[in-house]
Amino acid sequence: MIIVQGKEIPQSEFEDLVARVFSKAIDLLGGIVKLAEYRTLTWLPSLARATLTVVLKEEYLRSEEEIAQKVGITKNTVRSIIRADPGLALEKIQKIEELTKEETKDLKTHTAGGIAKLAYKLVKGGEDAKVIVDFSSIVLEDMMKALEIPWAYMVLKRIKGLNFPINTYEILQEKLKDITFKEIKLIEILPHLQYPINTPAQLIKEIKEHLKMKE
Repeated sequence: MIIVQGKEIPQSEFEDLVARVFSKAIDLLGGIVKLAEYRTLTWLPSLARATLTVVLKEEYLRSEEEIAQKVGITKNTVRSIIRADPGLALEKIQKIEELTKEETKDLKTHTAGGIAKLAYKLVKGGEDAKVIVDFSSIVLEDMMKALEIPWAYMVLKRIKGLNFPINTYEILQEKLKDITFKEIKLIEILPHLQYPINTPAQLIKEIKEHLKMKE
């Protein structure tokens, strides 16, 4: 259990956020396949430490000393991660193919911190790693099928392959145009959903709420 401003936060919630940010950071680096291709899988431990540091600082307001003790790094390393510039880090990783063999051995603390900070910001803004979005869609689809909620199951089937977040209803119109629920056409409620929609789960929730209002 983690305490933040007097509020108890379940350990599972902390671990879930760390996993999401770490996955997004790997996405920013081009994915596991690209890291393997450029022989930079050795970067993952540094990225994991930076991710833990950023989440503990930004989300749970931990001090540098507390973070250093929990993550197992020095306070100077914590400080370097926290002060990292995401813009400079992004510039560096965009030139990954230009790195020398020596440079691929280690991910500098500042660069790892910048990537982790950018990943945290994107996740908090609703942009999870594609692998997590895809997995959640598959799980939701199975649940809807098991619970015999045909419209939700059909929606999840139709949106496979779409990139999230979805910013406008036009993206969904063609795919969902012939799905109905109790004579209500889903296409009629799409313009009234709250955009951007960041995940398949949010889309199902938005549609469900609007269907209830129309019943």
